[in-house]
Amino acid sequence: MNDDVTLAAAFEQHRRHLLTVAHRVLGSATEAEDAVQEAWLRLHRTDAAEIDNLGGWLTTVVGRIALNTLRFRATRREDSLEERVERLPDPVVTPYDGALPEEQALLADSVGLALLVVLDQLAPAERIAFVLHDLFGVPFEEIAPIVERTPAATRQLASRARRRVRGTDTVRPDSPSRQREVVDAFFAAAHAGDFERLLGVLAPDAVLHSDLGALRGGVVTYEGAETIARNALMFAHPDRLVHPVLVNGRAGVVITLHDELFSVMAFTVAEGRIVGVDTWTDPDVLAQVTAP
Repeated sequence: MNDDVTLAAAFEQHRRHLLTVAHRVLGSATEAEDAVQEAWLRLHRTDAAEIDNLGGWLTTVVGRIALNTLRFRATRREDSLEERVERLPDPVVTPYDGALPEEQALLADSVGLALLVVLDQLAPAERIAFVLHDLFGVPFEEIAPIVERTPAATRQLASRARRRVRGTDTVRPDSPSRQREVVDAFFAAAHAGDFERLLGVLAPDAVLHSDLGALRGGVVTYEGAETIARNALMFAHPDRLVHPVLVNGRAGVVITLHDELFSVMAFTVAEGRIVGVDTWTDPDVLAQVTAP
């Protein structure tokens, strides 16, 4: 495996999984890409012939890099204006073709935006232990060296994180196909200017979070179906084209205006109605999105 071409090919087989792991831990697409790139550099500097399980080795390396990133983020949080402003986790946009690849199915089942927000409240070591073990099945014996704890103490970290996650109000989303049907109905009603139809696909207590960017105040929240429906009618415009995608594993859209990316939206659909909407219009975030 020392041959560069062979090594690169072997690494590429694990890239998507590593990106999924890094994004689950960090909640940032950019930082996830950086972590995976750093893992590649470390692999390139290592005698790969001595690695028995390349996937496990790479997952461990990405975990260590992500933990360092979380710790660095925590140390500068109090001094950084941007960190004091509430932000949504970065959107990961992937094509929608009616089927879910394995890593997207994992994300849809276990980590939506709501859980990413909860994870952001955990201590770095708790977050690593919970994500690697509960979401990706990494044994505590392999996580322990990453967080510099014994396996027993690592198990305690994950258990503590699990209790906090279970204590939050999480919504079990509908199937991917049902999510798409409801989201399509939402935009059809918006484009038709049909306020009543919009109310029909929105849960009465639906909540919309709009991330405007750190320099524009961060996240603005709109509550209630009527408020969200009015906003949908206000922003519906023939020149704004809606493209179905997956955003962090859930039904979403990218909206373009004159061939430029205008916004990204993700929807949480439960029991046939939209209960949550997350939207990004921050130019810095949109610049990181490659619209499928």
